[in-house]
Amino acid sequence: MEPKGTLLLSRGDVERLLTPDACIAAVEDAFRQHALGTIPPPGILGLHAEEGSFHVKAGLLTADRPYFAAKLNANFPYNGARRGLPTIQGVVVLFDAADGAPLAVLDSIAITALRTAAATAVAAKYLAAERCEAALICGCGAQAPAQVRALLRVHTPARLYANDQDGARAAALTAALSEELAIAITPIADLERAAAASDIVVTCTTANRYFLTREMVRAGAFIAAVGADNENKQEIEPRLLAHATVVTDLTEQACVIGDLHHAVAAGVMSRDAVHAELGEILIGSKRARARADEIIVFDSTGTGLQDVAAAVAAYRRALAEKVGGQILFNDLAGDN
Repeated sequence: MEPKGTLLLSRGDVERLLTPDACIAAVEDAFRQHALGTIPPPGILGLHAEEGSFHVKAGLLTADRPYFAAKLNANFPYNGARRGLPTIQGVVVLFDAADGAPLAVLDSIAITALRTAAATAVAAKYLAAERCEAALICGCGAQAPAQVRALLRVHTPARLYANDQDGARAAALTAALSEELAIAITPIADLERAAAASDIVVTCTTANRYFLTREMVRAGAFIAAVGADNENKQEIEPRLLAHATVVTDLTEQACVIGDLHHAVAAGVMSRDAVHAELGEILIGSKRARARADEIIVFDSTGTGLQDVAAAVAAYRRALAEKVGGQILFNDLAGDN
């Protein structure tokens, strides 16, 4: 039986409820529904503040019933150093799309990390080479642990490298995950050497200038470019994108805020040069990997479809386990 009020789920609640496997399955289904045209395109709105930005991402999908979710995120890259606060803070509001009832308010830090990592895992599952000797995580902040855990659900590299401009953060990630995961994790300061040795590269930074170049990447590599979620962020050299097979989460969105945006602006790519959206790969309307030496870049800008999919999975698990507080926003009986 569902609560009469709106469920409140904290960051800790979401992290306990939403396992990597559950999130990966939910996000994969959302991409597939979008490619099949059974749900409307997600929406996005962004505004810049003096030291950061805000964005609203919204999506609607069908699970056991229709759901709508809107996520409001604040993204302030200097928060950690200057204020001791997370880079990303916000909330996700989940609604019943049949009657408009607000079902849950969820912390967005966990939702964002888990659904972004799930998209990486889905893309790697279908686009990375089957054999993976080594993987590299560039950027060892709050997003990195979720990326590692999700990636290891679909691939089993023998080695994992962790790179960050702040060597202490790479060491901290290594220490935090080495005991938890049965894989050798090595902090490495030499990005060029690490990239050259890696079959899978995940970039999850707040960089506003590319750092991964065409010359760094080995033949056959799969790259998940996660960090560019507004037009001022950039991780991948435009020449590398132009040389690679590019798959996006949403091509129109990537043209505006993703690494693809910078490649188009540099004149080395056009929108028509994009191979596919991830959902098209999932339903088989576009091919996956064609050659062992093919370099594939997944431009992951983050979508409202991922947010609603993750929120629904967390909400349904919370109901089953009777987790979370409640609030009755509409306490006026009979109000219409």
